[in-house]
Parts: sequence; structure tokens; C-alpha cells
Amino acid sequence: MFLKKHFTIIGLACVLSVPAVDAGAEGFAINEWSAEGVAMGGARMFAENDAANIAYNPASITKVRGEAFKQSAVYISPHGKYTAYDATGKSIDEGKNVVHAGWAPGNYYVKQLNDKDWIGVGLFSRFGMISEFERDSKVASNAFFSRLNGASLTPTYARKFDNKWSAAVGAEVNYVGLELQKNSQIPFMGGAATQTKGESWALGWNAAANYAFDSKNEIGLVYRSKVTHSMEADFKAYMVNGMSIKRDAYGKVTLPDSWAIGYNHKFDDRTRVELNGTYTKWSTYDALNIDIEGLGTIASPKNWSNGWRYALGVEHKLSDKYTIMGGYAYDESVIPFDGADFIVPTGARRTYSLGFQYHDKKQTLAMTLGFIDIDGLSIKGHVAAGDTYDTARSHDNYAKVVGISYQRNF
Repeated sequence: MFLKKHFTIIGLACVLSVPAVDAGAEGFAINEWSAEGVAMGGARMFAENDAANIAYNPASITKVRGEAFKQSAVYISPHGKYTAYDATGKSIDEGKNVVHAGWAPGNYYVKQLNDKDWIGVGLFSRFGMISEFERDSKVASNAFFSRLNGASLTPTYARKFDNKWSAAVGAEVNYVGLELQKNSQIPFMGGAATQTKGESWALGWNAAANYAFDSKNEIGLVYRSKVTHSMEADFKAYMVNGMSIKRDAYGKVTLPDSWAIGYNHKFDDRTRVELNGTYTKWSTYDALNIDIEGLGTIASPKNWSNGWRYALGVEHKLSDKYTIMGGYAYDESVIPFDGADFIVPTGARRTYSLGFQYHDKKQTLAMTLGFIDIDGLSIKGHVAAGDTYDTARSHDNYAKVVGISYQRNF
């Protein structure tokens, strides 16, 4: 119990609270793991002497010299609107997300043991989202408040076999805290505002490998396993007549596995470009069903598609101490019309970012600015499940991003 409580504190300290949009990746994935990573659009698999490589590409912690500790915080301010329609196509409600700007923190430590071996540990968020709408809106029958807090603790071992090959393996201790609120119809009891809230711990793993063709060209591959959470939760319903009920609930959430492949090219000692693609198997998110004691199952099919994220990043050293970075990323939409909801009401995304870095032998400071242009999403209403609209559409979605990182070398 003592250990579990302290792990919960660690997890909550690393939680990301980002409303309505998940800042950098499709679905509810997150990849804002450092200011430099944001600045390069997430194309940050081959950075030199960067402790945040634990998050982007564990095999690249072999590029860290000596010992390094890094802290990062990325601030995200999202915005968006929606319109709901009846069966004739007439607009019956419109509104906007209740903005909850949030922070994505990251903490990393890497130590070089010798010329061949490195160890490290990261604490960052791989998944998370939050959205909120007015409780008396038409869309509140689908969801008026949704939050998934996530944190990953990733102890890692890496080995450099020779000048061409390096590889890494790591474990993942994954925490999620889930809260869902909506206006529901309770069997034999009528309308109620409901809340389902729970948390869970589960284990996963990751593996990575890099291969350098020569001093200018390198490729890398990273795999992260899926993580399945079996969650015990508390269900509460608040009736319009003032009555309330409490029940135990049970649900299962599967966080998807992913593959990332990257290519790095150095034009010279000052300039490099990085390309990468991440394939996430969102098809594992096929449903979000919640079993409620004495009330049956609330079924919510999702049937998301697998999807790609593509990123391009450029890094140029202006001098021995100053570096500028730029990036672009595109995320495919993975959410189908009949599986869409107001928990994650967003479509494809395009990220544009710029950043700079100051570094000397002992420390590195980085700052970045980013803008995420987010497509709307069409959402099918499910009248049988209690929705009070036929279709809905989110629109005018975007997010502003600011990041800062500091690394100390020992």
C-alpha cells in the first residue's frame, strides 16, 4: 500500500491535462516530451547528448556523454467549437470547448557506464486528454467532461556494439486515471448526470535499434508495446429529483502499441535533417465499455483505425553555443464517423514549430513555440444510447504550444 501510494503521487505529478486536443499525435497519444522535440515536430530520434532520447529513441541514449539529467515542460493552450444538428440537418446547438490549458512535463536521467553500456530512466506522458463542454448542452448526452491522465516510468538499458550498431530495451510502468461525465438515462430511474472515475497501473515494454551507414547517415527503429488496463472504478449518478446512487464499476482500456522509424542525415558538423514516421495500432481501441454493478453494461463501440504520424525536423548550429530548430508534422485522422465522440472530438493535425537552444559543456537550455492546426470531426449521434442530436461537427480547432527544457551534464 505504501509503495502504491507513492507511485500514484509520481504518476499524478507527471499527468498531462490538455483539453479537447491531444497536442501532437493522433487519437489521444502525446509526444511533447521536450522543448527540442516540439521544435523539430517530434522528429528527434537521433539527437546528440540529449537525455530525452529515452522518450524519442532509447537506442540513442548511447549518444549521451557521461551523465545527464533533464527536465522539460510544454504548455499547451487548445481551442475549438462545435455545432449539433437534428435529423433534418438543422442546427440545434452550438458552443465551444471549456479551455483547460495544461502542462506536459518530462524528466530524464541517463548515465554512461563505460564505452559500451548506458542506463537511464524517464518519467513522461505517452497518453492523455481532457475535454469539457457545457453541462446543459445537447452534446452533454455524449460527454460533457472527459479526462485521461497518463504517466510512464521507463527504466532503460542501452548498448553500443560498435560504430554502426546500438540497441536498447526497457520496461514501462504505466499509470492511467480516467474520469468520464455525461448526461445519461438510468434504467427505471430517468435522467441523471453520471460520473465514472477510476485509476490503474499496468506494465509494458519497449525496444529500439540504430544503424549508422556512415558518419552522415543513420536509421532507427523503435517499438512500444500495447498496455492493457483493467480498471476498477466508482460510478455515481445524480438524478434531477435530487436523489443519487453509487455503484462499483469495471472497465478495460487498451493503450495501443506503435512502431517508429526514422532517418537522420548530417549535411556537415552544423546542420542535420531528420525524417520519421510513427505507426500506431489504434484498432486496439475498439470499444470503451463500462460494467456497472446492478445496472448492466454501458457499451460504447469505437472501432478506430490504425494511423500514421509523419514528421520532419531540421537542426542548425549557429555557433558553438547556439542552435536553431524547426519542424513540421502531420497526423492522420483515425476516428470513424460512427465511432467518434466528444471525448476526443478532433481530426487530422498539422504542427508547425520553431525553437532555439543554448548549450555549453555543462548545461543546455531550449525554448520553442508551436502552432497546431486541427481539422474538425463529424460525430454520429446514437439516439438509442441517449444522445439528443443526430449529428455534430467540431470546427475551428487549434492549439498554441510553448516549451522549455533544461539539461545538466555531470
